[in-house]
Amino acid sequence: MVSFFSEDIKFVLKQKRLISKWLKELAQSHDYKIGALNYIFCSDKYLLDINIRFLGHNYFTDIITFDYSADYNETFPTGYISGDIYISIDTVRANGETYKEGFERELLRVIAHGLLHLIGFDDTSESLQKSMTEQENKALLLFDELSHKVADNG
Repeated sequence: MVSFFSEDIKFVLKQKRLISKWLKELAQSHDYKIGALNYIFCSDKYLLDINIRFLGHNYFTDIITFDYSADYNETFPTGYISGDIYISIDTVRANGETYKEGFERELLRVIAHGLLHLIGFDDTSESLQKSMTEQENKALLLFDELSHKVADNG
């Protein structure tokens, strides 16, 4: 189950049903199923506090992913991914401008990025970052395909 929340800001995600379907298909394309997946949208300040308290990092970021898959798979069959994904709307908005993607597209990229972390992709080196970006681009193409199907059937 995919759930969406906002913590210290007012933010309403558009196209929740489509995004949930997309995330499920993205997980399936890597031979995983979604267990309990929570996206929490928040401010830079809120995410910085999490980064300091839980990871010991004193810097801003756009996303922090907490993987609970091992815990989930103790109760349910293996092959499920589960976690909490915190996303700073402030940083996503700024990065959307910086990378000339726009807010909506950058948000989709970051949403996929969190799921890809849970699947096992990492971005701790230059080569891993390149692979992560390739996977994000594939995920965005999948979203576009789903969007067109929904529009055609709509």
